[in-house]
Amino acid sequence: MTRIFRLFCLGIFLSLALPTTAQVGHPAKGSWTGYYGPNESDQRRFRLLLDWTGAEITGVINPGRRAISLDKVELDYSTWMMTLEAELPLDGGTARFVVTGKIENLGSWTNRRYSGTYTLGGESGEFWLSLN
Repeated sequence: MTRIFRLFCLGIFLSLALPTTAQVGHPAKGSWTGYYGPNESDQRRFRLLLDWTGAEITGVINPGRRAISLDKVELDYSTWMMTLEAELPLDGGTARFVVTGKIENLGSWTNRRYSGTYTLGGESGEFWLSLN
């Protein structure tokens, strides 16, 4: 009888412990903050707010009154390379902003990073973002 009770208790413990190992949400979802620029001395801060709708990733750059919606988001799940595209205001007009990089440290909630290269009109450089 005690062996059956122990097995029962072990089963209950495992059934409660297993869900805690599952990841909550999509690895790209969340609020990201970082910088982009053509060189180390010319960096601009930006925020990125991404959401996962169950079928696609959507989001905005610099959420708030002047938020800029992303036009296109592509994520290659085999490499975790993600490309974002949007039209940003630039010098009285707009310019295409294309960001391509890799999401790293997928299992971490405190050290997840998205970094790579960008183009903004004729400018290009590197960017990095950290999950808030």
